Amino acid sequence: MQPGDALNVVAQVAVTLAGFAGIVVVFRPQSVHQWSALDKFRLRLLLANSALPLAFSLFGMLLLTIDPPPLGIWRWCSGVAVITQFAFFMTIRGATRQIPKAEFQAATNRLYYSVSALAAIAMVLQLINVALWNRFWPFFFGLFVHLIAAVTQFIRMVLLAPQNGER
Repeated sequence: MQPGDALNVVAQVAVTLAGFAGIVVVFRPQSVHQWSALDKFRLRLLLANSALPLAFSLFGMLLLTIDPPPLGIWRWCSGVAVITQFAFFMTIRGATRQIPKAEFQAATNRLYYSVSALAAIAMVLQLINVALWNRFWPFFFGLFVHLIAAVTQFIRMVLLAPQNGER
């Protein structure tokens, strides 16, 4: 599969997942402002893990339209991803502080930490890609991890009951 085709697929999946987030919001009986801090956090993760791969894919496609493509195209893509993901992780870290500690600890499980470990691996691969490799696959792995995280959050939001007894 050519990188442009793979980026196109990622963009389509990311848009679809963002649309599913809208479905989750519409079918909940309360407005988002009435949700628990944990449920708002999960929605934020779903939206961010849909929006980031979309933006990264579009950036990669933009660079692929340059004729000839820049020699360091995947280095540039990974560099933008690293900077953006670092800001995302700092924002998410701040959002977890709004959730009561006991509630957050009860809600986090092996799945949360597994996805977090994959994200850390993706970040390291992106850094190596910027410094040494200039390959497509580390950049694509980062997109893959975001989409897996978004799918995970979507499934959790659909299958798990709202927090704090909301129905």
